[in-house]
Amino acid sequence: MPSPYRAIFAAPGTKGFSAAGLLGRMPLSMMGIGVVTMVSQLTGRYGLAGALSATLAMSAAVVGPQISRLVDRHGQRRVLRPATLVAVAAVAGLLLCAQQGAPDWTLFVFAAGAGCVPSVGSMVRARWAAIYRGDAQNLHTAYSWESIVDELCFILGPILSIGLSTAWFAEAGPLIAACFLVAGVFTLTAQRATEPVPHPHEHHSGRSALGSRGLQVLVATFVATGAVFGSVDVVTVAFADEQGHKALASVVLAVYALGSCLAGAVFGLLRLKGAASSRWLVGVCAMAVSMIPLQLAGNLPFLAVALFVAGLSIAPTMVTTMALVEQHVPRSKLTEGMTWTSTGLAVGVALGSSAAGWVVDAAGAQAGYLVSGVSGALAAVVAFLGYRRLRRPVTHREGLEADERSERQQHLA
Repeated sequence: MPSPYRAIFAAPGTKGFSAAGLLGRMPLSMMGIGVVTMVSQLTGRYGLAGALSATLAMSAAVVGPQISRLVDRHGQRRVLRPATLVAVAAVAGLLLCAQQGAPDWTLFVFAAGAGCVPSVGSMVRARWAAIYRGDAQNLHTAYSWESIVDELCFILGPILSIGLSTAWFAEAGPLIAACFLVAGVFTLTAQRATEPVPHPHEHHSGRSALGSRGLQVLVATFVATGAVFGSVDVVTVAFADEQGHKALASVVLAVYALGSCLAGAVFGLLRLKGAASSRWLVGVCAMAVSMIPLQLAGNLPFLAVALFVAGLSIAPTMVTTMALVEQHVPRSKLTEGMTWTSTGLAVGVALGSSAAGWVVDAAGAQAGYLVSGVSGALAAVVAFLGYRRLRRPVTHREGLEADERSERQQHLA
């Protein structure tokens, strides 16, 4: 491990919670694509598969920030364990209904319940922020490391999920994802020494972290970015199926994540200068441009190369986003703020996977990549329009003063 990465793990407990975070984040890459694979295996309906994946993502988008808000107030252990048990019970119901051929509406009910899955990545990043607050270089390296872990999940997750569902039984992918979630969350919350100290209720205003104008830009951009990811997942499975090699979709998606993983590893070694907001804008635009070659994909090898190149811009953009969240959100709402970016991605994944599923059913897999291209262009447009809001960070004191003003206004009302 290069020395900057070795340095961040010198703090006690960091290896343990990062490893637990790896387990707990596996469902992020396994559950949605596992549901798509399962339903397409059982019914052959990509439209239904994409809609269920969208429902799962939308539910997580609604519930996730509320879970994180409770975590900021009451701590990770008290909130994450019951939320995880609810999510796992809903996943079990979804698998049972799919296997038994239950009416479509039952699948949507349980997919919505599965949205109680907590944002484990935000919980782990909040621990890093608590340990290295004020140390910009180590925090940059820590966020880069967690981006690498994210991409490892996206390399391994689709291979496991699609591979198990196609080679073993259709429900195997989501089932194993639920097992990873339980193992990761319960292992993470057992490590109390590194758990961020919750902020008492009186330190919170009624405002959400989303009241930050900078965070609003990040979330809006990530909705479009998530549509890129969601559409790429669904269309790649359909494209590989049309080519007669459906199981290879997991390998192609792993190559996509590999590009991001390698870029994240290099990015974490850099000593960066200049404004994070400028780096972020460049990263979003690079992701948009990288969608163009997908429109020309005629076979799986070409698609794999195009996705590898597209992946190179992902991790650096995600790392920079987390740095911007810390700059624009008060400390007492940091976990919630980080989760809102994940929520933006989840909403986008929902929209992208659903739109791509219907396009694939109507016009074929190749046409589905148009959804990815349009989504990337939209992300770049939103980033340009909102860039000014990100140029001036909100200091911690300013955030506290804003909270205090909001509290005074509530008392006067």
